[in-house]
Amino acid sequence: MRIVVQRAKGASVTINGNITAEFGGLGYVILLGIEGTDTLEDVEWLVRKVAALRVFDDENGVMNRSILDIAGEHEGADGNIIVVSQFTLFASYKKGNRPSWLRAATHDISVPLYEAFIHKLSEAIGRPVGHGEFGADMKVSLTNDGPVTIMMDTKNKE
Repeated sequence: MRIVVQRAKGASVTINGNITAEFGGLGYVILLGIEGTDTLEDVEWLVRKVAALRVFDDENGVMNRSILDIAGEHEGADGNIIVVSQFTLFASYKKGNRPSWLRAATHDISVPLYEAFIHKLSEAIGRPVGHGEFGADMKVSLTNDGPVTIMMDTKNKE
């Protein structure tokens, strides 16, 4: 399982012209890619890492606060998260110029793990997590704050 976490100052997901998730203030946009060998153990590890990730500034301007620390601290909807499925995170580009998606999990594996990630992350932060629609053509808009962008992969935990 692979994610790209983007610290954002406002974000939204639009599907067929309708905004399905959005937030103002500080939060994360998470792109989530699922591989055929991924399990609930991968979901749980990533949820723990995301909830504890300290990339928000403290009073001294040092990245020392987590999403849990900033929730409700400022005016607006600080501490929100949007999760978007992103099978292209497992693109293979070594041969030719057209990417292959063979490592990306099939729907029967991806959908339950995607839904589990959203549910468990919501439980971990104590509030709903916005999300896109699995397999939909989505327009993701965000203001990357910093910019801060972090990649995590459950196959590279050490």
